[in-house]
Amino acid sequence: MSTLQDKLAESLAVLKELQDEGIVAIRTKNMTRTHRERLVKNGFIKEVMKGWYIPVRPEEPTGESTAWYASFWGFCSDYLKSRFGNQWCLSPEQSLSIHSGNWNVPNQLFVRAPKGGNKPMSLLHETSIMDVRLNLPDRNDIEIKEDIRIMSLAAALISCASAYYSNNAVEARVALSMISDASEILHKLLEGGHSTVAGRLAGAFRNIGKNVIADNIIEAMRAAGYNLTENDPFKEKPAIIFSERELSPYVNRIRMHWADMRGIVLKNFPQVPLVRQKTDEYLKHVDEIYLTDAYHSLSIEGYRVSEELIERVRSGSWDPETSRKDKEYADALAARGYWQAFQAVKKSLIKILNKTSPGEVVSNDHSIWYRELFAPSVGAGLIGASDLAGYRNKPVFIRKSMHVPPRHEAVRDLMPAFFSFLKDEENPAVKAVLGHFFFVYIHPYVDGNGRMGRFLMNLMLASGGYPWTVIPLETRNDYMATLEEASVRKNIAPFSRFLADLVQKG
Repeated sequence: MSTLQDKLAESLAVLKELQDEGIVAIRTKNMTRTHRERLVKNGFIKEVMKGWYIPVRPEEPTGESTAWYASFWGFCSDYLKSRFGNQWCLSPEQSLSIHSGNWNVPNQLFVRAPKGGNKPMSLLHETSIMDVRLNLPDRNDIEIKEDIRIMSLAAALISCASAYYSNNAVEARVALSMISDASEILHKLLEGGHSTVAGRLAGAFRNIGKNVIADNIIEAMRAAGYNLTENDPFKEKPAIIFSERELSPYVNRIRMHWADMRGIVLKNFPQVPLVRQKTDEYLKHVDEIYLTDAYHSLSIEGYRVSEELIERVRSGSWDPETSRKDKEYADALAARGYWQAFQAVKKSLIKILNKTSPGEVVSNDHSIWYRELFAPSVGAGLIGASDLAGYRNKPVFIRKSMHVPPRHEAVRDLMPAFFSFLKDEENPAVKAVLGHFFFVYIHPYVDGNGRMGRFLMNLMLASGGYPWTVIPLETRNDYMATLEEASVRKNIAPFSRFLADLVQKG
């Protein structure tokens, strides 16, 4: 007679087969009712809508959104394929968002399908799919990215609503910057006789400094007998100069956001202190605040640590070899890693206090902090040494966040650019706020990004004479909410005010 554990194991084997096939959206027909009900009861799958489920972790708290946001794009792809086959694609506006590198989960996903229902389909956590009954573009104008059918860049630029440029200026400018020659878009403008759109695109290209493309569009359309008026669809000029050389859309997105956000940070942050502590005094203060810093930083990440444990680990009185079965084992490894990383960060701090370029120091030293942060876990065999070699090579998702960090392939372009922005930035407050924000926005590592971001933030604060600042555990909800606001809505004001208030209290 099978035990309950045996039966659950059978159901989990069925679930694993589906996942091995790459199925994210699990339909009732994918498994028997018995398996489905058993997996639901034990918290391994969750209903998204009637007859549709996604895999979840049993330990995930009720109301937790992480599994859904991580599954969103895969679920939508499976669901839309089951309904429409290959007769669907995203709207031009949402196609442009993806072309520009924005994979954040939208509140509503707009889809074109000749057999669309013209009504929203509610999903989890106040998200939905709106499939609009519209003809599809030519099949040559549809691309597939991550199993999502989107309109090609040229087709989406031609088809998007004029309001898209002013309402989504960053995405629009990034998309335009990816066009390197007018020929990429001209033949479609001429084929369709899109004179009004041609005038708008010419104005849009001129707005970002691509005057040659703008002139070629106008001249070609007029030579073909079309009358057109150039019209800039943006409300204002961009804050950056776009390179003639095509850059990663991810890099251009951050370049624009950095330029747009820095003025807001300056408005909200206190002035650089006129009187600075001496180097030895500053280092003494950092040593004195270590216990508090480690406790709050580790606790924010979910580790259950006490100041006593941190002190025990720091002093070397905690022995990992005799504590492998200790419930504090993983927490103590994290605490030991934090201590080791902190010593490396202090060496970087000394360089900065001695007037070495802060951006240069962090660029050169951050990989050392990271190795020290996880060295105890490597030594204990919990993670492989190869996991500390460079940046992540797989997708990551942030708990409870609609922000989807850039694809791992983009991280190789983003991190050198990020450090370049940090080096070029003159204001230490901007370095601290945007340095922390964009580091965790990129999420270059599988784990430890929050701790690394706070180390970076404090070194940038120190470069301007601001005090070493601890983000208290009791402010965690506000901390995460302001980061989410900046990541998803690109509103940096709440995060800059949050950090400014802590710095002033320090």
